[in-house]
Amino acid sequence: MKILTVVLIFFTYIFSKEPIEPIPLSLSYDRQKALLGKRLFFEKLLSKDKTISCASCHRLKNGGADKNSFSKGIGGREGKINAPTVLNAYFNFKQFWNGRADTLKDQASGPVHSKDEMGMTKEQILKRLNSHPQYRKLFKKVFKTDKIGYDQIMEALAEFEKALYTPNSKFDRFLRGEAKLSPLEKKGYMLFKKLGCITCHNGVNIGGNSFQKMGLVIPYDKLALADRYQVTKEPKDRYVYKVPSLRNVTLTPPYFHDGSAKTLQEAINRVSYHNLGFKLSKKEIEAIIAFLKTLTGKRPDILK
Repeated sequence: MKILTVVLIFFTYIFSKEPIEPIPLSLSYDRQKALLGKRLFFEKLLSKDKTISCASCHRLKNGGADKNSFSKGIGGREGKINAPTVLNAYFNFKQFWNGRADTLKDQASGPVHSKDEMGMTKEQILKRLNSHPQYRKLFKKVFKTDKIGYDQIMEALAEFEKALYTPNSKFDRFLRGEAKLSPLEKKGYMLFKKLGCITCHNGVNIGGNSFQKMGLVIPYDKLALADRYQVTKEPKDRYVYKVPSLRNVTLTPPYFHDGSAKTLQEAINRVSYHNLGFKLSKKEIEAIIAFLKTLTGKRPDILK
């Protein structure tokens, strides 16, 4: 018993010193509500011309993001900012690049009303779904109501997104003492900490828990798109964005709020230059990419 206590204290100490935490192996959510949300996530009835769904811009087979710099909405309209991944979005402290939504439920309500995305009003959404016999049956089963409400729609979508967590990556298993990193992966992680990347990319989501300026050391010379300034109107918040999660990052090119970095190598090069003030060697980038590859987690159970 004493040996077990010593071992537990040792691992608690080790884990407490790591700036990254494993994603929980399981997360409590309402499965029936999440399955309804899953159907809504793929539902094109939620767009004005019935051509796109949430899944059109957040492709769950491609890391929950879009392969384009800017996603296309109704009528082929191009968005103004890169679509972030919905995987592990539950762990973000705010939603959207500029943090204008506090919860997944608040976030879900944004794209359906945007003229560049789905272009719907609350009334149009309710009319379509309430006139759909199968949806009325599904909502009655989950919410015990004869009439579909707008909050219920957003609640179901948020519950599905909550279920989109990707546990058990190689790095998570390393943190739990269940796997070993290769020499190159270990070198990449050491560099990640030594160079200061860990200052912004930390915690469960390895990001998603703070706002930081793009161009902190060397100004970023591209147009500021939907930055924190749009929310606060404070000049200091120009080029300030929510730090993106690095979970499953190898699956989600292009990178940055403007989708201008087409490869992970380019993204590392540019963020180290603008936010750290120096360029990395080819071998350093190779090692960091090896580490980043260990952050790809298990496909969410809700998608099986």
